[in-house]
Amino acid sequence: MTASSGRADAAATTDATDNRSSGSAVDALVHLRADGVSLLVDVRGGLLPAVVHWGDDLGPLAAEDAAAVVLAAAAPLANSAPDEPVRLALVPEPRTGWLGRLGLVGERDGQGWSPAFTTTAATLCGAALPTGLTEAGAGALRVTATDAVAGLTLALDVELTPDGVVRARATLGNDGADPYRVHELGVTLPVPPRARELLDLTGRWGKERVPQRHALTVGTHLREGRRGRTGFEAPTVLTAGVPGFGFGHGEVWGVHVGWSGNHRHWAERLPTGEHTLGGSELLLPGEVTLASGAEYETPWVYGVHGHGLDAQAARLHRMLRRRTAHPRSPRPVTLNVWEAVYFDHDLERLTALADAAAALGVERYVLDDGWFRGRRDDTRGLGDWEVDEDVWPDGLDPIADHVHGLGMELGLWFEPEMVNLDSDLARAHPEWVMGTGGRVPVTSRHQHVLDLANPDAAAHVLERMSAIIGRYGVDYVKWDHNRDLVDPGSGRDGRPVVHAQTLAAYRLMAELRRRHPGLEIESCSSGGGRVDLGVAEHTQRVWVSDCTDPLERQQMQPWTAQLLPLEYLGAHVAADVSHQTRRTSSVAFRAATALFGHFGIEWDLTRATPGQLAELSGWVELYKAERGLLHTGRLVRQDVPAEDGLQVWGVVADDRSRALFQLATLTRPATAPPGRITLRGLDGERRYRVTPLTASREAFGFWNAPPWFGLPSADGAVASDGVTPQPRPARPDDVPRGTVLTGRALAVSGLQAPEAVPETSLVLLVEAVD
Repeated sequence: MTASSGRADAAATTDATDNRSSGSAVDALVHLRADGVSLLVDVRGGLLPAVVHWGDDLGPLAAEDAAAVVLAAAAPLANSAPDEPVRLALVPEPRTGWLGRLGLVGERDGQGWSPAFTTTAATLCGAALPTGLTEAGAGALRVTATDAVAGLTLALDVELTPDGVVRARATLGNDGADPYRVHELGVTLPVPPRARELLDLTGRWGKERVPQRHALTVGTHLREGRRGRTGFEAPTVLTAGVPGFGFGHGEVWGVHVGWSGNHRHWAERLPTGEHTLGGSELLLPGEVTLASGAEYETPWVYGVHGHGLDAQAARLHRMLRRRTAHPRSPRPVTLNVWEAVYFDHDLERLTALADAAAALGVERYVLDDGWFRGRRDDTRGLGDWEVDEDVWPDGLDPIADHVHGLGMELGLWFEPEMVNLDSDLARAHPEWVMGTGGRVPVTSRHQHVLDLANPDAAAHVLERMSAIIGRYGVDYVKWDHNRDLVDPGSGRDGRPVVHAQTLAAYRLMAELRRRHPGLEIESCSSGGGRVDLGVAEHTQRVWVSDCTDPLERQQMQPWTAQLLPLEYLGAHVAADVSHQTRRTSSVAFRAATALFGHFGIEWDLTRATPGQLAELSGWVELYKAERGLLHTGRLVRQDVPAEDGLQVWGVVADDRSRALFQLATLTRPATAPPGRITLRGLDGERRYRVTPLTASREAFGFWNAPPWFGLPSADGAVASDGVTPQPRPARPDDVPRGTVLTGRALAVSGLQAPEAVPETSLVLLVEAVD
C-alpha cells in the first residue's frame, strides 16, 4: 500500500519510525480522580488518547493495576473484523477500523481524509508526562499528535474538574501548503453497555426543555441544531443510563456541547458492542477551511457522570459556581416592563411602574424593547441604537435617574446581532446584512441578521452599545436574539459564517464587560433559545422561556436546571392571565414557581389590586430571605409518578442544615388524597422540622390539610398525637406548626401530601433541630 494521506492501514501508524511525526511517540497511562469520578486515559503506543474508564472512582491504582484495567477492557477479535483491536480514541480514526462516527471529517482535494496521527508530546497541568502511569487528582491533560504525510497536527485537551466533570476539545492545525477543509471535528466518550436508555430534551418556542426517553438501540441517535443558535429543541444534556434511571437513582453519563451556534450531540451503539456519547460543532459546507498554518478549535464537550440526574446536575452546578466569573452578589429581584407596556413607552407610566416596583422591594428595573429610534413596533428601527427623540425627548435620563434614585439597578434591552431592513443602519450598510446567493434571506419577526463576523459591523455595534451603557449607567443588559440564522452567509462574499458569528458575539459580550466592570448580561433568545455552557461563560442569567405561565414553567425550570443552577434561571411573576397561554393563575402559584429561580416580576403592577401587591410583597421578602440557600444549595427533584399529578423539587443546603421544597399540584391526582411524598438529600441521622410556609386555603386551594401540618383544631388546640384527623379544613388565619422527623424518615417514609386543586403550590421549609 502506498504511503498516502488517505490510507487506513491499522497497523502502519503504530510504528514510531513511520516518519509521520517529528517527535517521539508518547507511551503513558493517566489516571485522574476527583469527587468520586475516575478518568483513565490510555496514551500508549503513539496512538491518540483513548478513555478506558469514565465513571465511579477506581481508587488509587498501581501501574500493574492500571494496565490490568486496560487489558480487561480490551475486546476480543471478532470474525470478519480487523486483525488488530479497533481503537476508540477521543477523536476516532477510520484507519483503525472504527466503524462509528468519525472524529475528524475533512480533506485536502481528496487527500488527508484518513490521517494516521502519532502522538509527539503530552503534558499534565503543564508538566511533561512521563512514561508509564501517572496518578493525579483533578487535572488537565494535553496531547499533541501529528501526521506529516497528511500535513496535520492535532492537539487534544482533556480535563477532569474538581467537581468530577470531564471536558474535552480538539484543535486541528494545517501544516501543509494547501488549504484543508474541515467538515467536522468532534469528541467521543465511551459508556458501558449497561447504559441502554437515553434521555434528552426537546421543545419549541414557549415550551422549552421537554424531556424525551427511548432505548439506545443499535445505530445512531443524532441530534442536530441548525438554527445558528442553541435552539429551543437543543438536547441540553444528552444522557445515557441504566434503564429506569431517575432524579435520585440509576447510573448515568451525559454530554453537552458548550456552544451557542450550530451543534451536534449523538449517542451510538455499534454492532461490535461499543456504546458512545459525543458532540461537535455542526459546520456548514466550506465554513472552516484552514489556510497553511491556521487552526480550528472545537467547542468544549462536557461529560458528566453520576448516580441519578440530580447528581449529574450537581456536578455542573458546582463547576459553574467555582468560576471566578460566576455571579456572587445576591441575585436582585428584577422587574422587566415588557409584558406591562410592550412598545408603548411613556415616561409617566414607566415612572409609576418604577415607583410600584420599588415599593415592593424590587432591586433591578429593566426597560425592554422600544426605547430606540423608530421602534414603535417590531418592523423597524432594529440596529439603530440611538434613543428615540420623539418618545424620549430628554433622552433616557429621566427614567434612568428615577430608577437609580429609587435605589434600583437599571437594565436595558438590546438585540445586537439583528437588524431591520427598515433602519438607518441597514440602509447605510446593506453589506452588513447576512445572506448568500445574491438574495435576501426570509424574514423572521420582520428582521435579519447582522454580520458581526465583519469587523466593521462588530465595531459599530460595540461602540453604540458601550456609549449607551456608559451614558446612562446601565447595570444590566437583556441581550436578545429573536430569530434563526437562515442563509447565514457573509454580506461580503456569501460564505457561511455561523462559526465566526458565534465567536464574534462572545467577543462583543466580553469586551462590553471589560469596558464596564460589574455589567451583567442576560442571554435571551426568543426566550430560552440560547442556553448552553458557551454563552454561560459570558452571561450571568438566562431567560428560561418567553412563556411566563407558571404551569408551563413548572416543567421548564427544573429541566433547565439540569444544566444551570437556579441563580441563572430568570423566573418572573406575570399577570393573572398569561399572555402566552391565556390561562389564569393565582399570585401564589406564580410566585412559588418563580421563587425557585432568579426571582422577578413581569406584570403591570399599577393595575394590581392592593391585596395582590401585599401578597406579592410577602413573596419578595421570602425570596430575599431564602435566596442565599436557593442559589448555593443542591438541587433535589423527587421522582413522582406522572399519574399523581404532583411535582416535588427544592434545594438542600450544602451542610444539610436547611432546605426549601415546593410541592406543586399540577393536575388532579388519580387518587384522593394523593398519598405520601418523600424529601431526599437531608442528613439521615438528624431531626428536621418541616413547616408549610404557605397554607391558606384561599390562596392554595387546600381541601383538607394532613394532620402533620399541626393546624389548630376547632377549639384552637393543636392535635397532640399527630394522628387525630383535623375536624375542619385550614383557614387563612391558621399558622401551621409542622412536624419533626428524621432525615431518613423524610427520605424513605415521607409525608402525606394535602389534597389540593390543580395549579397550586405548597412551599415547605425544612430546618434541622439538632
